[in-house]
Amino acid sequence: MKAYIKDQIKQSYETKQAIYENDVLLDKIVEVAQKCVALYKTDKKTILAGNGGSAADAQHIAAELVGRYGFDRPSIPSLALTTDTSNLTAIGNDYGYDQVFSRQLEGMGQEGDIFIGISTSGNSVNIIKAFESAKKKNIFTVALVGRDGGLMAQMADIALVVPSDATPRIQESHILIGHILCDIIEKEIFGNGVSDS
Repeated sequence: MKAYIKDQIKQSYETKQAIYENDVLLDKIVEVAQKCVALYKTDKKTILAGNGGSAADAQHIAAELVGRYGFDRPSIPSLALTTDTSNLTAIGNDYGYDQVFSRQLEGMGQEGDIFIGISTSGNSVNIIKAFESAKKKNIFTVALVGRDGGLMAQMADIALVVPSDATPRIQESHILIGHILCDIIEKEIFGNGVSDS
């Protein structure tokens, strides 16, 4: 069993190594971070959504921004569309589960916001529909996905595609990328910035 555990850890760090060595993906993470920093300087917000483990990631990232990540500072506006059970169940009941995020974006999203849709497959229908709603409102879209990126990668303004086909490895990397974004945003807005070296 110890060997099995070590293999799981090895798979995790090999996925992160693949991200570390992927300059195209790293440049896209920088671009998303810069876009978020610019957004917050105009009093807009990030909006996140996902299903299952990706819902937990959406909530986790939003909480790091609203609360704190590395140090005490003013709250940064961020919203996870996965947390309001009354909205989720009402929309799901009246319109269908495919619209649980798009309907919320219609009501709460504003031009200039950023919507980050999280999915390991890149093919979550309710996130795809949320991207469609975001486009109608001129909301910038980011796909945080894995595998080949799926349809979400084709629709998003920027796609961050984790180079793995394994759901656990993709999810572990999603939260790593989320933490990196939170760290950069926090330091660029309220700290001394991030070194380019």
